[in-house]
Amino acid sequence: MEVIPSDETTVDTVLTKWDFSCDLEVNYESERKVRIVYSALDVDKELQPDKVKREMSVSDGKLLVHFEAVEPRFLRASFSAFVDVLTLATKTIDEFDQGVEV
Repeated sequence: MEVIPSDETTVDTVLTKWDFSCDLEVNYESERKVRIVYSALDVDKELQPDKVKREMSVSDGKLLVHFEAVEPRFLRASFSAFVDVLTLATKTIDEFDQGVEV
């Protein structure tokens, strides 16, 4: 005998792949600084691209980052790791960018 799931069961057990998301906006108030940070962080790709997506953009001196993940724990881990390197990049610029022209 073959068991065929009802539509109700199928809908409940099938989730959209990217159910969890969050956005981060950091205002550098400087197009130059935000471009440096963007360039530094853009080279680091997600370690599990099948579980987490990250999209970055720059607009009016702001770094805009959108995260999507299949589970909340992947979203949290990706966001947390990103904020750590973002903080390091920002502190590095603040420390060493005293009047230096690129």
